[in-house]
Amino acid sequence: MMNTLFKLIIAIAMVSLTLNAEGQIKVDFKKKIENEVNKRVNKQVDKTIDKTFDTVEDSIAAGLKTSGSTDQTAGTQGGEAAAGAAVAEGSQAGGQQTALESYSKYDFIPGEKVIFFDDFSQDAIGDFPALWNTNGSAEVVTTNLFPGNWMKFVMDECVWTDGLLKLPENYTIEFDIIPIGGLEGAGMSGWHMRLMQAKNVNAWDAGSAPGQGGFQFKVEYFGRPSYHTWLYGTECEKSNLSGYVEGEQFKEKMNQKYHIAIWVQKTRIRLYQDQNKIIDLPRAFPAGCVKPDRLRFEYGAAMISNVRIAVGAPDTRNKLITEGKLVTYGIYFEVNKDVVKPESYGTLKEIAAVLQENPDVRVKIVGHTDSDGADASNLDLSKRRGASVKNELVKTFGIDASRLESDGMGESQPVAPNDTPANKALNRRVELIKL
Repeated sequence: MMNTLFKLIIAIAMVSLTLNAEGQIKVDFKKKIENEVNKRVNKQVDKTIDKTFDTVEDSIAAGLKTSGSTDQTAGTQGGEAAAGAAVAEGSQAGGQQTALESYSKYDFIPGEKVIFFDDFSQDAIGDFPALWNTNGSAEVVTTNLFPGNWMKFVMDECVWTDGLLKLPENYTIEFDIIPIGGLEGAGMSGWHMRLMQAKNVNAWDAGSAPGQGGFQFKVEYFGRPSYHTWLYGTECEKSNLSGYVEGEQFKEKMNQKYHIAIWVQKTRIRLYQDQNKIIDLPRAFPAGCVKPDRLRFEYGAAMISNVRIAVGAPDTRNKLITEGKLVTYGIYFEVNKDVVKPESYGTLKEIAAVLQENPDVRVKIVGHTDSDGADASNLDLSKRRGASVKNELVKTFGIDASRLESDGMGESQPVAPNDTPANKALNRRVELIKL
């Protein structure tokens, strides 16, 4: 814009010097040029003001912007969503990356076999996701802060996994969630999650509330995390366990991403929020009485993604030492990056413990991806991720670097067809091979 103004000013000066004898012509021509300059300046000022007001308005109205159309800067670019792991996520608001060491007390280890996974990458932006059902509403969106697709719900109804889950006694559930504020006029600023076994009730009913049969374990985030376990049936003893957890560190803030992990071992249930274990109930589930078959989100406003349900506790020691190969899905990375995420701490700690107990063992760490994106990009990414896992074992856990090698196979060695989100999650893995 400055170059344009400068040229116009020079033009005015030249006209003034060459048209002195033609005063009226000079005055008219100068006025035309000055009017044009003013029009352009005013136009640019209007744009600047409009942009400023739009920015302020967006900040006040949303805080976290969601889009109903695909945002290429927010989604995956040229690669799979979370190679080497089943969960993908962006950095925290403000660009700060939580250090791996901050999860030093994080003992969560995800299940070995993925039986359900949804990052909504197969769904069109603006649609209701295919693997879920609802009696309210929800849609798939992108955001300006966190990459990938998210299911957004703002309602006093519920959404649930459409197909019934076949869960054994031991399994894990993980998901990322962004609280986004409540229903207008309703004052709802949190979210509910229910793990249910419905008996003689519909998925959209009150579930297994007292008097209606069935089972539910419910977590509520409305100011502070609370839990309720309800069981009313004929073959089991009645159960009604409830409570809440105090602590500023557990209170969720709007428009910030949290990783929630749930670990069920027979009657025991543990729930983690990021690096914090906030619930640990040894008798939450009546022994041998319940088999939850549905995951449900309800009554609040949030966005969720990377929902992962897996069964079977990894036998790290036996598989690495005796069988000579460990396949792990518990090492997570940033989207399209080789940065090991903090929630990998529990798995890495378990691997490091086996290596420390067996000082003569050497291993090769190999990264694998699904088939999304270019072959060459996936191969390079998998090699860098293998190297990153090696570096973390050396730097954070003190394993001798001479005992470790790293490599990557990209998408060349799938263990499942790359046709569904769950199968792609199986292909995104890290393998440790005994040398």
